[in-house]
Amino acid sequence: MSGAPPTALLFPGQGAQRAAMGEPWRDVEAWRLAEEISAHTGTDVEELLLKADDATLRETDLAQLAVFSLSVIVLHHVRSWEDPEEPSGVVAYAGHSLGEYVALYAAGALTLPDAARLVAVRGRAMRQAAQRDPGTMAVLVRADADTARTMVEAARTAGHRVWVANLNAPGQVVVSGSHEGIDHVESRAGDYDAKVLRVAVGGAFHTPLMAPAGEELARALLAVPFAASHEPVVANVDARAYRGGDVDWPELEVRQLTSPVLWERGVRTLHDTVGCVRFLELGPGRALTGMVRRTLSDATVITVNTPTTPLR
Repeated sequence: MSGAPPTALLFPGQGAQRAAMGEPWRDVEAWRLAEEISAHTGTDVEELLLKADDATLRETDLAQLAVFSLSVIVLHHVRSWEDPEEPSGVVAYAGHSLGEYVALYAAGALTLPDAARLVAVRGRAMRQAAQRDPGTMAVLVRADADTARTMVEAARTAGHRVWVANLNAPGQVVVSGSHEGIDHVESRAGDYDAKVLRVAVGGAFHTPLMAPAGEELARALLAVPFAASHEPVVANVDARAYRGGDVDWPELEVRQLTSPVLWERGVRTLHDTVGCVRFLELGPGRALTGMVRRTLSDATVITVNTPTTPLR
């Protein structure tokens, strides 16, 4: 990445996983990290990345650990291409929901053992919260933020538990809540010229239904040291870029469980405030690539989801 313009590294969240997604990466040197993460978490990561089926990867804790692990492997693979005599161009990081933990590791805010253990705790806590109070999520296509809020308020007026969960890009908002609530939103989508796409997740994430998970995650976060300074990371909950110092990452990460992911605003922060003109999505899938392209018209966006992806 020598001579690269100001670049942001982006990391996907839950939903990017798919069966055998580690297969293209098993021969790269960074694949050794699968064994290391397994040791830190007590879960066979190589098994998840190579042999787990789609049903297994819909389990919240396993999905999150799998996406985290592969994103870390891709990150190290990309960094192995860097010329130590030339600047990489990378000036900031962001991750979507779960992906924020990869961003914190990549930026130097967390060590790999601590990041991996936090992801394991987070995934288990969210899975348990969803088992106690089941829910789901759905993408609203062709609906802006105001329309999405109107649809959610209508559902809540009708007695359903629904919230705006992700503000991803212009015309793409995710809502989250009880199964009945999402059914109600879908049944009325035509009234707003919107289309509803269900998301294959195991709970109503980024809503108050995840509050019980926050208690366990908070304990784990408070036991982990965050670096006093690190490279900029744009947080999901407020779309601000943080470099350490006075930032309270444990508080932000607990809030993230029950708050909307402000992804569109975060992308604009990376572009308008930090100055990034190039965005690399590292990990499985390409959802973030599409979101950035919908948000910015003048940025270069590259999806790095195979070992041979060119970076120019």
